[in-house]
Amino acid sequence: MVANEELNFLLTNRIPRRAATRFLGWFSKIERPWVARPSIAVWRLFSDVDLTDAAETTWPSMHACFTRSLKPGARRFVEQGVASPCDAIVGAHGPIAGDQVHQIKGAPYALSELLGSAKDATAMAGGSFVTLRLTAGMYHHFHAPCDLIVERVTYISGDCWNVNTPALKRVERLFCRNERAAIHCRLPDGRPLVLVAVAAVLVASIRLTFLDTRAAIRVGGPRTIAVGKAVARGMDMGWFEHGSTIVVLLPEGMALAGGIETDQHLRAGATLAF
Repeated sequence: MVANEELNFLLTNRIPRRAATRFLGWFSKIERPWVARPSIAVWRLFSDVDLTDAAETTWPSMHACFTRSLKPGARRFVEQGVASPCDAIVGAHGPIAGDQVHQIKGAPYALSELLGSAKDATAMAGGSFVTLRLTAGMYHHFHAPCDLIVERVTYISGDCWNVNTPALKRVERLFCRNERAAIHCRLPDGRPLVLVAVAAVLVASIRLTFLDTRAAIRVGGPRTIAVGKAVARGMDMGWFEHGSTIVVLLPEGMALAGGIETDQHLRAGATLAF
């Protein structure tokens, strides 16, 4: 097991991460059947991809399949509380202890570093967090977990380490090293909720539908963007271009739903917190 993890880590991290990510970004967008069909077949072979609920049945490129939409009604969002914004595997979760959260058990990092602001971290004091990992084969869009107002987005440039378990065990403060976008929201009752979209190797491209989806959020460099837009529960908020992670920061007085456990598989729309 340890040997397999070490090999996985070496193969996905001890490579020119940026160069590999740029290459896959270019290659996956080639719209030629003789490229797209074999690429999608190989991806499905190694990534446990389920396309049964996809809106389309054929795609002009591997990228189009990566970022596919679903059939209407394929994901139903609970009417109360906070729903999972995406299909994911549950990672570390628990209370926000001062300025500290965990990427895995025994591997803490500072919330202020993740968000790029001590003030923003303080605003979430007394709340809780949950890490949601999207694998390469999953549906890659993420949605509004409840009715909310997107107040602003802070984009922080960074590296593109893999975000799977072998990497989380070996790279300290991994989420704070990677490229990310902190989406600062306000709930109907005025409390804050933050979704931190973290990019990863072979991804490093976060698209936000309430901004300019023609370009990745990294275009324009590190910055904070004022938004002030109401988003309804279940509304598409954006997507990753391969698979990655969303860290959900919940306000004080809100807790994860009973039964949420590490390594549990969730679908977008399932109950996450109350």
